[in-house]
Amino acid sequence: MRYFVLAILFVTFFTACNSKEDTDQVKKTVKKEPIIKEFGFTFNDFKVVRDTIRSGDTFGKLLEKFPLKDSLRVHDVTEIVKDSFNVRRIKAGKPYIMFLDKKKPNTLQALVYIEDRISYTVVDFRDSIAVFNKKKPTTLKRRVVAAEIEGSLSETLTNAGVSAGLANKLATIYAYTVDFFKIQKGDKFAVTINERYIEDSIYVGVESIEASYFEHKGKKIFAFPYKIKEDQKYPDYYDENGKGLKSMFLKAPLDYFRISSRFSGRRFHPVQMRFKAHNGTDYAAPHGTPIKTTASGVVERTGYTAGNGNFVKVRHSSTYATQYLHMSKILVRNGQRVSQGQVIGKVGSTGLATGPHVCYRFWKNGVQVDPLRQKLPNAEPLNESNKKKYLLHIAPLKKELDSITVVKFKE
Repeated sequence: MRYFVLAILFVTFFTACNSKEDTDQVKKTVKKEPIIKEFGFTFNDFKVVRDTIRSGDTFGKLLEKFPLKDSLRVHDVTEIVKDSFNVRRIKAGKPYIMFLDKKKPNTLQALVYIEDRISYTVVDFRDSIAVFNKKKPTTLKRRVVAAEIEGSLSETLTNAGVSAGLANKLATIYAYTVDFFKIQKGDKFAVTINERYIEDSIYVGVESIEASYFEHKGKKIFAFPYKIKEDQKYPDYYDENGKGLKSMFLKAPLDYFRISSRFSGRRFHPVQMRFKAHNGTDYAAPHGTPIKTTASGVVERTGYTAGNGNFVKVRHSSTYATQYLHMSKILVRNGQRVSQGQVIGKVGSTGLATGPHVCYRFWKNGVQVDPLRQKLPNAEPLNESNKKKYLLHIAPLKKELDSITVVKFKE
């Protein structure tokens, strides 16, 4: 009997201990709901619905999804907010958030329309209807990045922890001096950039470039942005001696392309099936790709012929003219003045063409020549007064790049 009682006491004690341990374990696993704050709201205080604008959605349709307080009508709300929020600007694909009252079933308290990673609009219904166009707090951080090309420029930038979008910015800066379709392993670059962050931690991307250096096939090219006039909207780029990087002509009439056929005195024509001179350079690209005039000038002629298809010819000076063939669409008219880089048409395959491309023809002194073999003139250089100010401005920037590249690319 004594042993039986002892056994019962032991089991009771062991069960009580286990029960206490289980209770303690439950207490440890129960976590408090995290507090989420964004866009000026504490998400925990509301029933939150996240969604994305769909094709055909309107501001009114969004409001109709949930009841409004005080029997407000959608039309009345639209009239109240229209001066602060252009309700027609909402676009498919943009995210939005609805904050609903937890106590009053699904009553809409506020709507947040997210324009981009930084900008957003709040339509608040809690007291009186109010609209706030806001931006998340951002900061700029400055740094110098230097690297040797491995693969493409975009890949190299990504590996260096920089937005691949910087590749397009650099390609634009060096469009007249570096053929980015021919950059190769071993080419080097360094760039001083300002990067924007949301709330000091979320990376947005490259805001601006202060200075850059590119070494291609052993040739070193510096580029510094500089505005000659204070009211100048965009800066021009100059090298370390104040020489403009901008050429009178772009290297190609397309941003992205491959050369499918070069200028030749004897080429087998794929449509006519015979050998003949090809007095142009063919740039293959998808149908509809924008075609840009390679230099400023006046549209001398537009039209259509059986061989050329839709074409545009631009006179740039008494010396130079260019022509663009096989367009799917012409976007300029005869006599119109056009600026360098302006879109004048779209890639097509009209006329004698086997696929979508633009045949780019180049005249010098009335003779068709190969533009890829021409030494083309640069833009106008800085005058002596501006050059002196410019050299003082870039001195510390160049010194910084020099110190980085000496250390980074030391043989």
